[in-house]
Parts: sequence; C-alpha cells; structure tokens
Amino acid sequence: MSAQSASSPHLEITETFVRLYVFLSQTLDRCLDQGQRESFPEKEHQAFLAESRNRMRDMLAVNPVVKGKVDEECSRVLALAESYLKKGAGQKDVLEQITRERERLKTKLVALSDLLAVFRAL
Repeated sequence: MSAQSASSPHLEITETFVRLYVFLSQTLDRCLDQGQRESFPEKEHQAFLAESRNRMRDMLAVNPVVKGKVDEECSRVLALAESYLKKGAGQKDVLEQITRERERLKTKLVALSDLLAVFRAL
C-alpha cells in the first residue's frame, strides 16, 4: 500500500463511519445483553461513541445533507437505547424498534466494511 492511500481521506472517512456504526450497534446490544454492558464500562463506551460522532460530524461538515442524516440516525439510536433502559425490558414495541435499527446498522456495517477493505487494498 502506498503512503498516499494510507492517508486517503476516503479511507479515513470510511474508517470513521465503521467505527461510529460499531459503537451505535454496541449501544443497542448493551440494551439487550447484560454481558455486553458488563464487558466494557459505560463511561468508556460513551466517550468512544462521542469521540467517533464528533469526528464524523467534522468530516461531514462539507455535506450538510449527509451530516444531517447521520446526526438524525445517531439521535434515533441513542433515544431508543435511553427509552429502553429507562422503562425496562417489558416494552415490546421498543424492543422491536431496537431489533430493526440493529439490522439497519448491521447492513450498513457490512457494506462499509467491504468498502473499507477495497480502499485498503488500493
């Protein structure tokens, strides 16, 4: 890999997207699995998520439409997680929303991971 491709803005943006979506996915996983919550302290998880989100916001400042979509998605995931944790496991509708949101994030992660692999191979 050349030095130019190692520092490619496309590579950096894609890596940041992957990192953000991993942390958003973990946020939802932590709602559903006590083991996930116990395996990594909440304070550290929130710090990494905030760092990734802020970094993504900075990168997306050049495109307000995409930035708005990502901000809305982050807010939606965090609101779902907060709602679920506040009210407990007896919420069938919130649980279904979390499951659907987790599937959306999984699909995005697969696509972004493939894209990242291609960028890294260049």
